[in-house]
Amino acid sequence: MKYQRVRGMRDILPEDTARWREVEGVVIDVLRRYGYREIRLPLLEATEVFSRGVGEATDLVEKEMYTFDDRKGKSLSLRPEGTASCVRACIENGLLHNRTQRLWYHGPMFRYERPQKGRTREHTQIGAEVFGIPGPEVDAEILVMLARVFRELGVGSAVSLEINSLGSGESRTRYREALVDYLSPRRDELDADSRRRLATNPLRILDSKVATTRDIVAGGPDLAGYLDENARARFDALCDQLDAAGVGHRVNPRLVRGLDYYTDVVFEWVTRDLGAQDAVCSGGRYDGLVERLGGRAVPGAGFGMGLDRVLLLHQALVERRYTDADVYVAVTGPHGPRAAQVAEQVREQTRLRVVQHAGLGGLRSQLKEADRSGARWAVIVGDDEVAENRVSLKALREESDQTMVDVEELLARLGPSAQSGE
Repeated sequence: MKYQRVRGMRDILPEDTARWREVEGVVIDVLRRYGYREIRLPLLEATEVFSRGVGEATDLVEKEMYTFDDRKGKSLSLRPEGTASCVRACIENGLLHNRTQRLWYHGPMFRYERPQKGRTREHTQIGAEVFGIPGPEVDAEILVMLARVFRELGVGSAVSLEINSLGSGESRTRYREALVDYLSPRRDELDADSRRRLATNPLRILDSKVATTRDIVAGGPDLAGYLDENARARFDALCDQLDAAGVGHRVNPRLVRGLDYYTDVVFEWVTRDLGAQDAVCSGGRYDGLVERLGGRAVPGAGFGMGLDRVLLLHQALVERRYTDADVYVAVTGPHGPRAAQVAEQVREQTRLRVVQHAGLGGLRSQLKEADRSGARWAVIVGDDEVAENRVSLKALREESDQTMVDVEELLARLGPSAQSGE
């Protein structure tokens, strides 16, 4: 029987993992420089963490979660997003008592969606959360930090920032009532998903992708007109701080996000380069979520970045040549133990990636394999080299003569010269 991966899951092959490591490394390094600490979260949570935290009427909970009962009948779900899990972990482990937290996490999320380019049922996400800071300065910091991430990745020109304010719970309730009053007489003109959402989660109708529904929504009430004074002042302060930091942005009054826990500021970094899957990073404030999941009231804000989509942008915009090795050790004759000893010395002293040839093959075929690996140097151990207690060094990426050197000189020459290709 020929087995295949489950639909919507993906294999990330060795040819691609070097780029993944580069992108992940850049994002994580920027998070570290802003004072964020890593938290590692389980793949499985009690289903109620998401149904209560995210919202039972959201598409994510209603249609997209992988949910099952364990052997004792407890409902569990593979995590579809990270914020609710992070909040649960902070409450359970007492991380929010009279202190602020800046946390980041990384790993796979699972959503049962129709697979297409930039959207798989298993996707990798880096997320970050800030707890205990109520003012707009932390919202601005998050967005300035993300602008730096995209800039340092080399994809800043391909993404743009859209922001909006949902206001307080009270103002959002008043707007929801006005929106339902406006849309109810036009219910039959809406698409099927929007008709369903009208009774469960009407704000999601605002970001419908169906043209006829979008035209109807365009003539409806404006969320900005329902913001309370504090929410409006907060949003204006955020825009001023982004302007001062030179972070370009566009106010999108139809941006609402699909999860119920968001309050006040919401945002998306979007691109035109990935077709329908245009959001590469999304987030906002969720000041009531900690309390909803059983903790005391603590303000929160954060984001989730879809690395699969960021990788697609990086592949399109950033040319890289990734290699498998820096140094390839070739061996002829019965000198495998000596070659292994040399390889270990190079690894120990230079921290370079060293591949030692294994198996059959003459020197010519070994040098071809060294070239295919992308290594900059070949180190040859054969009869002549062993007789003189030396090795031969051959540059593979430049014109130069092969030279015989002792191990000390080899280490000196490789140390500053052979740089990693990753």
